Amino acid sequence: MRTSTAPETVAELIARQWGDHRPGLMYEDTERRVLTRHRTAQESAARAALLVDLMPPEAEPHLGVLLDNTPEFPFWLGAAALARAAVAGINPTRRGPELARDILHTDCRLLVTERAHLPLLRGLDLPGVRLLVTGTEEYEALLAPYAAAKPGEATLGTPGPASRLLLYFTSGSTGAPKAAICTQGRLAAAGSALARRFSVTPDDVHYVCMPLFHGNAVIADWLPALAGGATVALRRRFSASAFLDDVRAYGATYFTYVGRAVQYLLATDPRPDDREHTLRLGFGTEAGAVDAARFAERFGVRLVEGYGATEGGASVQRTPDTPPGALGRAGAGDDLAVIDPETGRACPPAVFDGDGRLLNGGEAIGELVNRGRSLFEGYWRNPGAEAARTRDGWYWTGDLFFRDAAGFLYFAGRTDDRLRVDSENLAAAVIENILARWPRAAAVAVYAVPDEVAGDQVMAALALNEGAEFAPDAFAEFLAAQPDLGTKMPPRYVRVVPSMPVTATNKVHRVALRRAAFLPQPPSAAAAQAPPNDAAQPRPAGTAPAHPDPVWHRTPDGEYHPLDAVALTALLAKYEAQNRTHLLHP
Repeated sequence: MRTSTAPETVAELIARQWGDHRPGLMYEDTERRVLTRHRTAQESAARAALLVDLMPPEAEPHLGVLLDNTPEFPFWLGAAALARAAVAGINPTRRGPELARDILHTDCRLLVTERAHLPLLRGLDLPGVRLLVTGTEEYEALLAPYAAAKPGEATLGTPGPASRLLLYFTSGSTGAPKAAICTQGRLAAAGSALARRFSVTPDDVHYVCMPLFHGNAVIADWLPALAGGATVALRRRFSASAFLDDVRAYGATYFTYVGRAVQYLLATDPRPDDREHTLRLGFGTEAGAVDAARFAERFGVRLVEGYGATEGGASVQRTPDTPPGALGRAGAGDDLAVIDPETGRACPPAVFDGDGRLLNGGEAIGELVNRGRSLFEGYWRNPGAEAARTRDGWYWTGDLFFRDAAGFLYFAGRTDDRLRVDSENLAAAVIENILARWPRAAAVAVYAVPDEVAGDQVMAALALNEGAEFAPDAFAEFLAAQPDLGTKMPPRYVRVVPSMPVTATNKVHRVALRRAAFLPQPPSAAAAQAPPNDAAQPRPAGTAPAHPDPVWHRTPDGEYHPLDAVALTALLAKYEAQNRTHLLHP
């Protein structure tokens, strides 16, 4: 194993912990526990040796990990790195055939799980997959002979920068998830770069509350801690209500977030001691400039928004002169452009009013494309998806952006979240940012629903602040007062939800919202989450709210009225007359 100060593999980062008896891993079991860095390397080495002995010689060296954020997860990540194997992070909110598909598609011959997730596997046909259930006597007996193993003693081959380490599923909104390939070299470099960027030291504690089966927690939280020598503190599942208590108990200095996690934290009841903690930084994506400012004001913690997909195809680098709302510029050597996918030409620069509001979104917003070098390493056994991502020799991110005259880039949503209203292209994220200014809104999601004649209509889901009610007149007045809300942007339909339905990575579950459209039913019960104060678990199927979420529709005079049975019947008749009813049931 190399011992240089700039490790080229994750295996080296794991091995470097050997003999280091400073705190390395903290977690909550029946009580709060602390393991040294040496002990975490020791546990990974033991599992690497077990993995080598259990992996069939003819198999791809892949193991699935279906775990919450327990110590076993980083142990097995380290084991795979040491053994030159790869981990497929398995999403515990997947069900039935979809869950089986994820495991089999990534050619996992071992599946590490825990008792709590065994019901998910019941009845699944998983030929050739051996199950290891952590915390059981059988599991401990399997590990016992390898307790004295050391890093590098048992491998399936010498780990190198090109060795696969992660097969992590992307969270695309349509089709089967794609397993992005991440090599040890790219991951080690990413962890080291973030450790340098945020000046990570052994005095830091990285609080990992986002799920480890997702790239954010591994690449932006766990790996920088390894590279900088920081302690890792695990939260089994994200809980907004427990966040500050955890931060104080662990002495956490850094955390990452994705999706609506920041909004959930802001939705908790303010406390007089909100600023009494050790946090110095949060790093993530999709918080938005408004909520980032609110978070800094309330908790005294700076949030740094970043951009970089698990695939590694493009990244945006933040510089000290980055203006509010922007993510930064292209990194050194990158050639990032905002391209109109219909014409293939670069979009014109954004135009802002005196308050920094975008005035020409229709022409300035396009897809972010990397026309230069790309770190994209492909998708596991999905050549069609690879070709779509790298067409014309460029890397197409699938994300909407706009660029100002100085070259700073601003995130505007996913290409799947683009709407076409009256032949005009709109970006859902731009409308969301405007609606988020409404003081009564705790969370906002904007998405397309089919128009009864052609194209799309704008629909919004609103989760309101505690104690607030949807006031149609006040909402219409608010919209009329927004100078950057184009004439086609006001939502035609508004669904008021008790809490925003989200995926396991706290991203808005737009598929569920689009499927529900304006019909009198709540979003997918399987996707609906607990209230924002404790958003951690998906609501089990069959336990949807007893009453549908109220839906309001906008009439030509700009007023909002309940979409009652009479209005809904008349609306559906228009779809039937245009032979477009089937579009309401994607």
